[in-house]
Amino acid sequence: MTCVPNVLTIAGSDSGGGAGIQADLKTIAALGGYGMCVITALTAQNGRGVEAIHTPPADFVLAQLRAVRGGFTIHAAKTGMLCNAAIIEALAAALQGKEFPLVVDPVCVSQTGHPLLEDQAVAVLIEKILPLADLATPNRPEAELLASMPIDSEADVATAIARILELGPRAVLLKGGHFHTTTQVVDWLGLPGRAPLSLPQPHVPTQNTHGTGCTLSAAIACGLGAGLELEAAVRQAQSYLNRCLSHSYTPGLGFGPPNHMADFYPAPAS
Repeated sequence: MTCVPNVLTIAGSDSGGGAGIQADLKTIAALGGYGMCVITALTAQNGRGVEAIHTPPADFVLAQLRAVRGGFTIHAAKTGMLCNAAIIEALAAALQGKEFPLVVDPVCVSQTGHPLLEDQAVAVLIEKILPLADLATPNRPEAELLASMPIDSEADVATAIARILELGPRAVLLKGGHFHTTTQVVDWLGLPGRAPLSLPQPHVPTQNTHGTGCTLSAAIACGLGAGLELEAAVRQAQSYLNRCLSHSYTPGLGFGPPNHMADFYPAPAS
């Protein structure tokens, strides 16, 4: 692709700036894309936790999506926090027949443990959104929820990915950040009929991990929007996130985010 890719994020807003829409737009810009957004929730949060969530009506979420689609060609999109069943059902209906790759980050719980998806919405997410995904990017707890099993070994990883693929996504990236490690983090890329592909990255010893899942999925969408094949888009996104973590700093209290501008301003702030 020779033009700047237009990449859409459909997710919640993080008032602390480290995750959600804010992380996605920073990532897209840093990787050379043009970011657009559909906001599914407003959160009052910082690096210490989520204090409140305000959810707009589903018809307003759809109005945002219609406005974006009416004014831009979308080259790729991602979803993050979708909040409730009404929003998920509305978005799923609107995204039927989409003509762009979609990365689904099945966000359920914040890093600090606050629920970001209503319990009754999980089944709707599985039924309505996962079949639209060109790639689903669950972390370990999310994959255990989707696959209905614990994941404690490499064999479990393969079984869980196979179970999630049966739910409809074209590919699954099971992220390794929630597995205990001191040397490397392994993400596993699974496609139907193939053994999962191990994609390791060096482990970065940092607590500045607020928004890592948002950042990775947005980076993958940006790569897909630029015309990369799936594996290449995932590898590029992994490398970007690793650089952001390596040059992260803590701008406030609690968990800091990756440094999304690491390629431009790699030194931590004083």
